[in-house]
Amino acid sequence: MTQHLADRAQPTSDPTSAPRSRPEWWRDAVIYQVYPRSFADGNGDGMGDLAGIRSRLPYLADLGVDAVWLSPFYASPQADAGYDVADYRAIDPMFGDLHDADALIRDAHDLGLRVIVDIVPNHSSDQHEWFQRALRDGPGSPLRDRYHFRPGKGETGELPPNDWESIFGGPAWTRTENPDGTPGEWYLHLFAPEQPDLNWDNGAVHDEFRSLLRFWLDMGVDGFRIDVAHGLVKAAGLPDMGHPGQLKLLGTEVLPFFDQDGVHEIYRSWRKILDEYPQQRIGVAEAWTPNEGRTALYVRHDELHQAFNFHYLTTPWDAAELRRVIDSSLDSMRPVGAPTTWVLSNHDVVRHRTRLGGGIERARAATLLMLALPGSAYVYQGEELGLPEVTDLPDDVRQDPAFFRRGVGGSGSEGQDGLRDGCRVPIPWTAQGASYGFGDGGSWLPQPAVWGKLSVAEQTGDPGSTLELYRAALTLRRSHPALGAGDAVEWLAAPAGVLAFRRRAADGSALVCVVNTTDAPVAVPDLLTAPGHRLLASGPCPDGAVLPADTTVWWQA
Repeated sequence: MTQHLADRAQPTSDPTSAPRSRPEWWRDAVIYQVYPRSFADGNGDGMGDLAGIRSRLPYLADLGVDAVWLSPFYASPQADAGYDVADYRAIDPMFGDLHDADALIRDAHDLGLRVIVDIVPNHSSDQHEWFQRALRDGPGSPLRDRYHFRPGKGETGELPPNDWESIFGGPAWTRTENPDGTPGEWYLHLFAPEQPDLNWDNGAVHDEFRSLLRFWLDMGVDGFRIDVAHGLVKAAGLPDMGHPGQLKLLGTEVLPFFDQDGVHEIYRSWRKILDEYPQQRIGVAEAWTPNEGRTALYVRHDELHQAFNFHYLTTPWDAAELRRVIDSSLDSMRPVGAPTTWVLSNHDVVRHRTRLGGGIERARAATLLMLALPGSAYVYQGEELGLPEVTDLPDDVRQDPAFFRRGVGGSGSEGQDGLRDGCRVPIPWTAQGASYGFGDGGSWLPQPAVWGKLSVAEQTGDPGSTLELYRAALTLRRSHPALGAGDAVEWLAAPAGVLAFRRRAADGSALVCVVNTTDAPVAVPDLLTAPGHRLLASGPCPDGAVLPADTTVWWQA
């Protein structure tokens, strides 16, 4: 394979080189998302677990990330892969127990890795004790005020209370049955019916989640990724949307149940709790908002620390569009003094190797662009292996609840596409074996036959591999003074379809990043010869005066 990492820095031999006391560590952190059921299987049952994650922590330390974000591992009926939580203080037996969680957190800290866990405050499972008691007590019970129970419309209450629709397809309301067997009230669920929305106008909900934060902070976690952070507060009176049309995941519509101003008071109270603890614990908002300015409200100085930049994630591979969203993102965060938090892939979207439409070359180029930008960045498990989306999973193995609700409600609309399983296939560790090293047995979703060639074992030590590209990029990002935290880039003149910017450090050093987003080589002699020493390239780049298609280069200026 062509050598194109000749000038890269070598991976650090000391995984604890980023001390846990580093000030404001989240401003330039690279955080690795682990989807627990698909990362590593410690007991051979085909499902990932905490013991498996714990065994692979040295790999993450060697990769060069600063922290690990764990998707939900709480006790759950698994109607939505653990985002339907039945007990927020217990580990689901499929993943282990609290002793496993404690050991994982301790081992991660020993390796210099921080641990961020998901918290799901918009909704619980319908099997949560609160919801089950509310059902048993019937209409009029004060316990029902912890959720959104409402009488229906129509002569006998046979119609939903309003026209809201579920992200997963169909109405956002399900009718209950009274304790005496008669048709009862309706309850709100913006996602699956098994995920009733909590009512944040109720004081007991506030008290419970403040207690939950302290429970996990006392366990030693370093922060929380807040699921549906924009959804907790609903507009007063639950007014109709007033227009037809199924909602989409990562949508940007102005809606009466998302991005209401009342959410910010909740996060101010949470920030006070986070600040009570040492070592700078953080809150991260998963907030879908109409624009970057609304996203910035979640990371004001007395609220959360980071918010995912979904506007960047949804931007096409186009130089003009990328420059626009980079500028608008940095401009919106600068007034509130928060870092921009870049992301290309996660467990809810098509992997960026497939989504950007240009294969592995474009995915690698996009990664080097993202890691050169000022702020923090998130890496989704397997993207460092160049994994594509698995698009040919048979219907009988799919588990995404949205897949089973497509077209619910008779509108013909499909809502979320229901195909999120394709980015959740267990990742490969070895070239052979029943599950390519994921575990001793099979895997809960089938892995493609080519997975072995993309495994950690196959790519380790190969200077042309995507894994070694990530290791090199993360090593440079940690060591180069012009990379990481910041709030601005200096754009340089570039041909059409090419992005070029300089980042300067306080010590006078600088780095130039040049990106060719076109599908053809571009001559850029001034840009590529003036900076000087080439640090890293996303692909073969033998001629310094020509930048190949879908290629990013970092230069030492």
